[in-house]
Amino acid sequence: MIGLSAVHVHPVKSTAVRPVTRADVEPWGLRGDRRWMVVDADGECVTAREERALLAITADTPATDPALSAALRLRARDHETIELDVPEGLPRPVTVHRRSLEAVDGPAWASAWMQSVLRRPDLTLVHVHRPRALNPAHSRPGDATAFADAYPVTLASAASLERLRGWVTETALERGEEPGLPLAVERFRPNLVVEGDLEPFEEDRWTSVKVGPVTFRVVKPVDRCVLTTVDPATLDRGPEPIRTLARHRTWDGATWFAVQLVPDAAGAIRLGDQVQPDR
Repeated sequence: MIGLSAVHVHPVKSTAVRPVTRADVEPWGLRGDRRWMVVDADGECVTAREERALLAITADTPATDPALSAALRLRARDHETIELDVPEGLPRPVTVHRRSLEAVDGPAWASAWMQSVLRRPDLTLVHVHRPRALNPAHSRPGDATAFADAYPVTLASAASLERLRGWVTETALERGEEPGLPLAVERFRPNLVVEGDLEPFEEDRWTSVKVGPVTFRVVKPVDRCVLTTVDPATLDRGPEPIRTLARHRTWDGATWFAVQLVPDAAGAIRLGDQVQPDR
């Protein structure tokens, strides 16, 4: 038996992970996931790769807090909490790692709040206007995503994480280092976490997976970046997990953990839902 053990939404790209008990699956990802983003003066996304302080911002939408009447609430230490609605205005081009799509600028006062938190005067908070079509080599017509790096949904396996934690401990002991705390799954920012009768990394070989009533196509594993080396609780940066993944999970010039999904249909998923992979 395999079950859905965690559901995560990221209302603003690279801000704190928001755990939820249920989520509505839309054609371009979980409702409320990465529909907002921070961009620089050139319209390129700004993420926690460059600004770790983004991870300390708590963003909520009605998808993460059903009692919220605004479209977005932002909270950060030593700053007042703000709420705003979906902005109206002319869309403009923005880019997610050089992939283009359209967004609408949030109100100037909300961008000023973000500039104050991150201590950068060149930032603008934007909301997605038109989703981005996916790579046609790994998608179907109509498949799209908002501000995700590549594909709309990411799934991680608890069995794979446990194996990686063991490898990280082995690496530390071999190097004469004190093993740190176990890696948190939030470092990998998955939308879905599954656990149960699973072999480590078997998800690499799945072609599809049904979560509750919703079927997702499995596109490919996720190539991991330096963001995973930042502890989301302390914002400290270290060598793991990239150092250990490079020993055990390297191919095509990248390190890999978790898999990327595309929904086949809309629906609602909940914690505890049965998970049925196509093995």
